[in-house]
Formats: sequence, structure tokens, C-alpha cells
Amino acid sequence: MGKLVLIGLIEPKTDDHIQAFKDWYLGNHVEDTFNCPNVTAVRCFKSLKGFLGEPPAGYITIYEFEGDDAVAAQKVLDAYQADPKGWDKRQPNNQSMKIIGAGWYQEEIAFA
Repeated sequence: MGKLVLIGLIEPKTDDHIQAFKDWYLGNHVEDTFNCPNVTAVRCFKSLKGFLGEPPAGYITIYEFEGDDAVAAQKVLDAYQADPKGWDKRQPNNQSMKIIGAGWYQEEIAFA
């Protein structure tokens, strides 16, 4: 079974939203999503500098999921996020996040 990941390219909506983004997205939402039943790991990275041009987003978050069916994985994730009791520490979205892009990816090759 291959590895399935959801990649999110995100950043604060504006410079005025930086602290709110850190408080909600980094301080709550990423951990909340980690508690979804089919999520096995989450990592979030902040961009430091461009490589070939500018970085596409200020942050990249990688959510790893059990299985290799993106449709099924998204159904579980959507149900979890729609459940107001999904995680007892969940804070409401404070609208500080700008989504640059997101998508499901299946591992094709890996070296470790």
C-alpha cells in the first residue's frame, strides 16, 4: 500500500493576520487535523527562501493518511472536520488563513 498525502500551501491572509494565523492554524488547526482517525502524521514547514523563483506559499503542510484512496480519505476528513465534537480543543476558524493551493498525492517513489 502506498502513502497518501494531502498537501496544503497556505499563509496568513494579510500581514495583519500573522498572529491570528499562528494562533489558530499553527496553534490549533494542524493538531486538530492530526487527530482525525485516518491521519497518521502531520508536518508543517515555513518557507525560508526561494530556490527557482519565490516560494509558492509561506507554509506547506503535509498530512499523511492511511490507505491509498483519496476519495475515501477525504470523506473521513470532511466528516471529522464537520463534527463539532471531533476534537474537544478545536477552536473556530478565525479566517486568518489564505489557501494558495491544496491537493491529494500518492507516493510514486521513495528513498530513505
